[in-house]
Formats: sequence, structure tokens, C-alpha cells
Amino acid sequence: MPMSEYPDDATGRGASVSPEQADADGLDLRASLADLAGLVTGTIGMDDVLSRVATYAHRAIPGADGVGVTLLRAKGAGNHVEALAASAPFVAEIDEIQYGVLNEGPCISAARGRRTVRSGSLESESKWPRFGPQVSRLGVHSVLSLPLLLPDRVVGAMNVYAHAKDVFDDHAVELGEMFAVPAAVAVHNAQVLAQAMALTTQLQTALSSRPIIDQAVGIVRSRSGCNAEEAFARLHTISQNENTRLITVAQRVVDEAVRRTRAKNARA
Repeated sequence: MPMSEYPDDATGRGASVSPEQADADGLDLRASLADLAGLVTGTIGMDDVLSRVATYAHRAIPGADGVGVTLLRAKGAGNHVEALAASAPFVAEIDEIQYGVLNEGPCISAARGRRTVRSGSLESESKWPRFGPQVSRLGVHSVLSLPLLLPDRVVGAMNVYAHAKDVFDDHAVELGEMFAVPAAVAVHNAQVLAQAMALTTQLQTALSSRPIIDQAVGIVRSRSGCNAEEAFARLHTISQNENTRLITVAQRVVDEAVRRTRAKNARA
């Protein structure tokens, strides 16, 4: 489990959890983990994967009123937000404040520190002096942020929000960290699969484009007497000057040649 960091002024509810409540929470966690394990990422998109992870986390973590899942991508010395998902509309509003407006908040702290962070009084939270008051004005006072960690990287993070103060006690943290471990693997697997599918699409597009480009190169050569490399360079220059894809330029050359041939045959 990741290390945890808790602000001094927010120690959670502090009340012990009854055996009955612990059993109920355990059932919710197991159900959420089962759903997480059943995600077939090849049949749904990345956005849907994140949305389902957020929904499962919402059920798994006691006291949660909403959960946001953030997919991060390494960029320079920091991380870039690649995708977001939320289990409730108010979570999306909060995460927009965190990432889009302030670049400050619990998820950023959790990802940078590679550890769990929580607060039970965002209004007075010194760690996020701009984020905390803005979010508390929306009626949200408690947060639990859990990094999604692999051994060599931070995949993303989960933000768990509650409207009341001091909601997330040690029990909630423990269950959240238990859920975050397989969630990180599921999100990473979905990310890798999405990248592989995108590459496959690019390769398929390239293979289907090659015959058209070869035809266009042949047409340019027959008109100008240049070699294949020079003909391709001419097409590439047109593509850059017009800020148009090479396949589009090549298709235009081929279509023009076809029209000319048909017109010539019609006159004959």
C-alpha cells in the first residue's frame, strides 16, 4: 500500500467502526473489486473505463459522495492530465477547479508525493489555500486522494469527496488503498490497450494510403521526368505548404489524372 499523509487538522471521524458496518463495507469492497476484475477493456473505450472505476470506487469507499479518476501522463518534470471521469456532476466541477483553474489540490499532491492525502476541513486546509475555500463554498468539506501507483510510475489518482466534515477515517483510507492497487493496474492496462489500438489504426491507414501515394508519385514522374524520390518530395512539399495530409494531396493528383484521361477519351 502507498504511504499515507494526513493533515494535522483533519484526522478523520476517529470513531470506531462497528463489526456490522465493517462487514457491510467489506462486502461493498469485494463487489467493487469483482467488477473491476471483470472489466474487459478491449470492448470499451478509455473514458468508459475511467468512469466505471470511479463508480466502483464510489461504492467501495465508505462515506464517499462522489469520486473522480484522473489519468496522468508524464510530461517533463511533472504530469499532464490526459483524461478525467467522475461518478457525480459536482466532482467534475471540483476537478475542473483543481486542474483547469488552480493547478492545486489533493490529487496533484497525491500524485507528486506518491502517497495518500486527506482532509476533513477543506475550508481551513493550509495545504491548498486556494483550492480548499473554493471547494468548501460548493458544500464539499472532506476529501481523500489516492494515487494510482505502479512500481515505476504514477498512472493517475482518485479523488474521493464528501459534503460533510471529517468523513474519511482510517477505515475508509484502508479500503480506499486496497481498491487503488488493482485500480491502477486496470487503468494502466486500458491505457496500454488504447495506445496499441491507436497504433494499429494508424498502421492500417498507412497501408491503405500507400497505393494512392505510389500512384501519385508515378503520375508526377510521368509528367516531370523526375525520379521517385523527387516526385515524393514534391508531393510532400505541397502537403506542407497547404497544411494538408499527404494522402489528401496524393488522392487529388490521382483524381485529376483520372478526370483528364476520361475527358481525353471522350473527345476521342
